[in-house]
Amino acid sequence: MNEQDLRKMVEQLVEQMVGKEGNGATITETITIKPNTTAGGSDIDRNGCIEDITAIDLKKQFLVKNAKDKEAYLDMKSKTPARLGIGKAGARYRTITMLRVRADHAAAQDAVFSDVSEEFVKKNDFVFVKTLCKDKDEYLTRPDLGRRFAQPELEIIKKTCGHNPKVLIIVGDGLSSSAIEANVEDMIPAIKQGLSAYGITVPPILFIKYARVGAMDAVGEVTDADVICMLVGERPGLVTAESMSAYIAYKPKHGLEEAKRTVISNIHKGGTTPVEAGAHTAELIKKMLDKKASGIDLK
Repeated sequence: MNEQDLRKMVEQLVEQMVGKEGNGATITETITIKPNTTAGGSDIDRNGCIEDITAIDLKKQFLVKNAKDKEAYLDMKSKTPARLGIGKAGARYRTITMLRVRADHAAAQDAVFSDVSEEFVKKNDFVFVKTLCKDKDEYLTRPDLGRRFAQPELEIIKKTCGHNPKVLIIVGDGLSSSAIEANVEDMIPAIKQGLSAYGITVPPILFIKYARVGAMDAVGEVTDADVICMLVGERPGLVTAESMSAYIAYKPKHGLEEAKRTVISNIHKGGTTPVEAGAHTAELIKKMLDKKASGIDLK
């Protein structure tokens, strides 16, 4: 069967399933099923590809048939990332819902197992260093190695940051490369702008591959920085794979208690936006410098 015959057969099957388009154009003419988020439909193009279902806004997708108060339900959905109003097929999820859960799970896995690209690091003029982890597998199974550096890496850190800088901004890939690439380009300028209003400048920014949050303690140990702000990708979930956090500490050193860190979490387009988080981070850094404290000590 040649391509033309195959296409004709597909057109006939699609036309039998969905009939004609509302605007009078037949499916045979467009060879497309128009997306319908209410019914959970998908685009099919001439190459047999379907639309990216992860592009559908879950807060606006409503799959409950014959709802008594659809508008109130949608209003409730708009205030939470929970998967409400997904409908059902008998006692099971609908196909579109099951596929979306699997797609979001795949995106979370990709965020963990992929790396921040070298092009991204170079484009943002970050100074690259790496922890003791050899690869992603070791990073996931040996958190302790993600907090330490080999001596050559420490020399790069000292050369880049200098001695006793007032503020350092560092970026660590953490558990989500997607979070870093989605947020830091908007957040870092907001932090710098906020700090500049207080007359504070920062040295070149480090990018740490295979980084755990505790890597900031090692950086603080060799630089004696007053405040370090570490932007790091958080463990992704089914709501988003792009959530980033800012861990900020005054005089971090090895053995720093976790309670001594101040954290701004859920930084992503559906949570605290990077620009808003950046402005807040600058204010917190200034407060830490004034109070000489962070975490639970910051009153």
